[in-house]
Amino acid sequence: MRQGRTIGVVIPALNEETAIGRVLADIPCWVDHIVVADNGSTDATRAVAEAAGATVVLEPVRGYGAACQAGIAALGRTADIIVFIDGDYSDHGGELGLLIDPILAGAAQFVIGSRVLGQREAGALSPQQRAGNWLACHLISVLFGARFSDLGPFRAIEADALRRLSMRDMAFGWTVEMQIKAARAKLAMCEVPVSYRARIGVSKISGTLSGAVRAGATILGVIFRSALSPPPRVTSRPVEAIDATGPQG
Repeated sequence: MRQGRTIGVVIPALNEETAIGRVLADIPCWVDHIVVADNGSTDATRAVAEAAGATVVLEPVRGYGAACQAGIAALGRTADIIVFIDGDYSDHGGELGLLIDPILAGAAQFVIGSRVLGQREAGALSPQQRAGNWLACHLISVLFGARFSDLGPFRAIEADALRRLSMRDMAFGWTVEMQIKAARAKLAMCEVPVSYRARIGVSKISGTLSGAVRAGATILGVIFRSALSPPPRVTSRPVEAIDATGPQG
């Protein structure tokens, strides 16, 4: 618990036995609940995560969004703020406080950790990731009027706000869907710079050309379908101020 708010962390993972223990070790001790959503691993990811004290939920339906949804369901109503972090050790779990502090301060409901604005190891973001990020963020700005620098997976959101977004994407479009829906719902948003390192192991998305193409097509599909659909009937709660370190939606 931090400042009277309960914190839950969701970690989608697929064959991350060499990384997941290090990810869990870096999560601050004040986090209340940690759920690893195992998306069909064939290695020892589950055993390592359970040995480290995490709750493990199995989601056999493949997809990043499917794993995130399973993690949210496992948390239930136990968390006031939910943080998402990848299981490959590319994100810095020790920086989790940077994401939730604007929420605790009443300055935001949704915070994205921007790898673009932060410090990155050389080669941590592939050329296709950088190009895809730029294109997606540019389209979101043009179509929805919200400025982002990244679709980074390391993010925090008020649990009540997340439930009202009614997330649907089960694949690679999860992050961009959340940002679009948050923008259309006029949630108070900001970005904070975060550190980023080369992941342990090979990426299931950007590690292959076919994976990168599928992810890119999914993300663009979510953007254009959202632009053609009516805005959701979601209202944001009033906040005192918006953190000046990032974009406002």
